[in-house]
Amino acid sequence: MPTFKLPLREPSDRDLIAAAERGDAEAFAAFYRRYCNLVLAYAVRRMPAPELAADLMMEVFAAALIAVRRQGASRVDDPAAWLFGIARNKLVDAYRRGGNEDAARRQLELEPMVLDDDDVARIDELAGEHRVAELLELLPGDQREAVRARILEDRSYDDIARELECSPLVVRQRVSRGLRRLRARLEDTP
Repeated sequence: MPTFKLPLREPSDRDLIAAAERGDAEAFAAFYRRYCNLVLAYAVRRMPAPELAADLMMEVFAAALIAVRRQGASRVDDPAAWLFGIARNKLVDAYRRGGNEDAARRQLELEPMVLDDDDVARIDELAGEHRVAELLELLPGDQREAVRARILEDRSYDDIARELECSPLVVRQRVSRGLRRLRARLEDTP
């Protein structure tokens, strides 16, 4: 009798974070791969140099990994929004201090990121307004507006909800769905 195997579903962000809390390093690596380009694009639009954007991205993921290791991140409703919350906080800290903090990176004993010319070119490409606009145009209108307002304009969920005449929960869902679509699109792009 032939065996029938169901296709494996891709683990959700919550699945990956929960597995990472249990010590699965590959799960956190998969979460990183899903969001590194989006976090980097977020940082590039806000930092004056590619190296600073890369440093910020590294600090965001180091802080996320520390939170995961402390066994509290799996209770997060939306890991993507949680990650961008960390990014926003690290960005605010960088502006206050006049530079990126590297405490999380040092706590994990990670070496500073050294960029070569190809890395800088890739970061510059992510910074290109046309690329961000092109990606946003792939989203349905409600998700596009929510992602633009929350991620690119760094507005609060409450503020966006008032403008769009919906609840903050609806805005969170739109942002989450939009980020998932963008992530999937970036994973399909060489």
